[in-house]
Amino acid sequence: MNAQPHRRTFEDLVAEAVAAPTEGWDFSWFEGRATEERPSWGYATSMAERLGSAAAVLDLQTGGGEVLDFALGRTSAAPGLVVATEGWPPNVAKATALLRPRGVAVVASPDDAPLPFADAAFDLVVSRHPVRPHWAEIARVLEPGGTYFAQHVGPSSVFELVEYFLGPQSQQTRGARDPERERADAEAAGLEIVDLRAERLRMEFHDIGAVVHFLRKVIWMVPGFTVEAYEPQLRALHERIRAEGPFVAHSSRHLFEARKPRH
Repeated sequence: MNAQPHRRTFEDLVAEAVAAPTEGWDFSWFEGRATEERPSWGYATSMAERLGSAAAVLDLQTGGGEVLDFALGRTSAAPGLVVATEGWPPNVAKATALLRPRGVAVVASPDDAPLPFADAAFDLVVSRHPVRPHWAEIARVLEPGGTYFAQHVGPSSVFELVEYFLGPQSQQTRGARDPERERADAEAAGLEIVDLRAERLRMEFHDIGAVVHFLRKVIWMVPGFTVEAYEPQLRALHERIRAEGPFVAHSSRHLFEARKPRH
């Protein structure tokens, strides 16, 4: 990565960001260009601990498989069966290449479709940042006594950046992904909540290239984002960052652990 991005031109920074690949959930491209605090619970490490005592595991919406790969590499004993789902074709290919050497089958399955698995097939279901948890399907594929362990994106996550480009959002939009609403939905599906913790975490974007790459990668933040469509706002933000320092936003995350009752 080129040094001192604050000294480079708008065109140079944007061109580099547009050329960067967006598949998977590897965020190493942002090193030195953007920072994000991590939740205190250390999700991937905690997942690894649970994998060590599981027999059959399902990773929902695995992305490029990076989190599951990390956790499997640090578990004391790999489960006998590990399956992952992913809905975006480029990520399916990336996850398959990464996870197949670990014996993980990656199943191409749309995020909003019923899960292509039998009832009570897994004793552990995990997910990092699902688009939307389908509680009835999660409950169906968990065996009695099985656990859902996930890290979700919370309400108004990175909305400082969203509202910079899109303007003020409605209270309904700002309140989406509310952890208490998700708790109620999980309980309505028959799951018992074991743990639910939420944190809001500081993010800093140190150059406009980091902003562009983030919005290209996390496509639901500013739907239909392109550099051409938002060039005036991007140029203004570039000048603001150069004059005032990093653009500050806050991500929202919550840890979710739920259990399917035995009876």
